[in-house]
Amino acid sequence: MADFSTVEFINAIKNCSSLSIPDPDHILWCYLKILVTDNNYITNFVNITNACIDLSFWPSHFKNSTSIIIPKPNKSIYDFPKAFYSIVFLNIFRKLIEKVINKRIQIHSIANNFIHPNQLGGLKQCFMVNT
Repeated sequence: MADFSTVEFINAIKNCSSLSIPDPDHILWCYLKILVTDNNYITNFVNITNACIDLSFWPSHFKNSTSIIIPKPNKSIYDFPKAFYSIVFLNIFRKLIEKVINKRIQIHSIANNFIHPNQLGGLKQCFMVNT
């Protein structure tokens, strides 16, 4: 697999909402958007990502998450899991790396006809073909 580029990461960040909730490290997408304007920062981040892929290593920091359980309104009994909403906050750097990897897998899958044309409805820049 070819190394990731700074352009891939900049494009992934550009499409993220700046109104997100902070990750467990209290970092927002709007902060990350500012950081990527510094070429040294984005280059270092891309190098870390490429090293993780080359070494088949996923740092434990990226595996950490914070879960919040919120009771659903108007439930008389809270003895069952369906009576709650579960929200999971992931590390923002992990989310960014996953966005870039998912985009690359998506492009590769379409280019190599791994996905049936009728299944393109959920893919970006594709639409479902009615037959």
